[in-house]
Amino acid sequence: MFGILLAVIIVGWVAASIIGTQAYFFGEQSKPIHERNWNSEGFENLAKLVTGRETDFNERVYQFGGDAYTSKAANS
Repeated sequence: MFGILLAVIIVGWVAASIIGTQAYFFGEQSKPIHERNWNSEGFENLAKLVTGRETDFNERVYQFGGDAYTSKAANS
């Protein structure tokens, strides 16, 4: 019984972490992208690897107006 409970908790934790990672790279979470990732080519490559698509800067949900993605969308 304890093994089943532990397995369910582990599966739920893994699923939540995968969904959270997808949400972070798609920009659906309300927290801003860390400053070190602003306009970072490495971050863009990692985001494409995780999500399987390019970042659409016009669809991204911004935390605040000074977000680098806002400036990127405005300049594209």
